[in-house]
Amino acid sequence: ARKLPLDPLPPLPLRNMSTVIIGVLALQGDFAEHIDTFKKCENVECREIRKTEQLEGLHALVIPGGESTVMIKLLVEFGMFDAVKSLGSSGTPMFGTCAGCIMLAQGIEERPNQKTLALSNVMVARNAYGTQVDSFESGITGDDMVFGGTPLTAVLIRAPKITKVGPEVKVLASHGPDPVLVQQDNLLLCTFHPEITGDTRIHAYFTKFVRDTAKPFKLASA
Repeated sequence: ARKLPLDPLPPLPLRNMSTVIIGVLALQGDFAEHIDTFKKCENVECREIRKTEQLEGLHALVIPGGESTVMIKLLVEFGMFDAVKSLGSSGTPMFGTCAGCIMLAQGIEERPNQKTLALSNVMVARNAYGTQVDSFESGITGDDMVFGGTPLTAVLIRAPKITKVGPEVKVLASHGPDPVLVQQDNLLLCTFHPEITGDTRIHAYFTKFVRDTAKPFKLASA
């Protein structure tokens, strides 16, 4: 018997299959600058994250600069703290800049009782370079996978200092003797503000890492 032709397959969604969904924690701080920078990277969809349920389906999460104590407090008040920590523990890539670096650290040297997400084997000191008026810019170089052999301008605004790193932490760039960009497995920690210079190299490096390694995050069932 003659077989009828199969019905045509439905059209594929318009989104490029290599698009990654990167959430930016938008409770406080310079989240808008991160989103603007990621828009310059290929095939990235950014989402502002203010609720636990918005973490579902993310390929990565960024914690921006701002006030680390305020953001931790808001994560707790909004019931997001455990879910964000679970996201990082699951292997989903996370990128923390300045205050975000503090929040990803294991602890804070001068404030041992201050709560952090404690996801990385890194210790930090807050405002280690001084107050707002002591902020400065510095040309840095580091791992060619990130910098491509060309210096990058690092803007350090009330920046933390990474004081200790564990053996599993890779230092990607330093300012003098101090690490300023480090990676531990799925976690990228940066003490400065790459999102405000117009240079996309660190964001592009993170995006490539996300695309190569990530799968959508799934919230734990209630």
